[in-house]
Amino acid sequence: MDEGTAKLERADPLELFDAWHSEAWKFEGDANAMSCATATAEGVPSVRIVLLKGRDARGFVFYTNFNSRKGGELGARQQASLAFHWKSLKRQVRIDGLVETVTEAEADAYFASRPRDSQVAAWASLQSEPMAERFELERRLAHYSLKFEGGPVPRPPHWSGFRVVPERIEFWIDRPFRLHERLLFSRTDTSAGSSAVKGWSVTRLYP
Repeated sequence: MDEGTAKLERADPLELFDAWHSEAWKFEGDANAMSCATATAEGVPSVRIVLLKGRDARGFVFYTNFNSRKGGELGARQQASLAFHWKSLKRQVRIDGLVETVTEAEADAYFASRPRDSQVAAWASLQSEPMAERFELERRLAHYSLKFEGGPVPRPPHWSGFRVVPERIEFWIDRPFRLHERLLFSRTDTSAGSSAVKGWSVTRLYP
């Protein structure tokens, strides 16, 4: 084990994520882009790219339409997996956890910070539903633009945020010949070969 890896094993995983995320912004076009995987009630997986909009001691936050496919699946199963891949840094972070909705106050504050056109679009788009032609969306955009003209755009009742509360966070570092470094931080994991780090256990994984 090299000194750098040993230092990572002693790190708080949330603080380590913040450090990697901050560094990624120097090289990546959008370091907030992350894959978000969900599953249907039958266990059929589904994945898409969403944007990280907050990270605190409780978890990782993104916003969406609750009536969308991912909104429905997250509401039903309340579990998700996230993955960040920062190719320029040759690093990856995977996060598995339970899902909770953000508070009304959190959702209102973030919605108010969005560009007005994005606020109107949240009302106009029937996300994930079939659309016969583009004109349907344009008509709805025009309708809600007129409806809210001259005043603030309220947050739609179907639009809010999810917080993924991490149970497992894996850090991956590219190494030559595919002998990559993998460190898995798990909450309340007492498996053999693990060592406790600030409420987390740390396990080295084969690449």
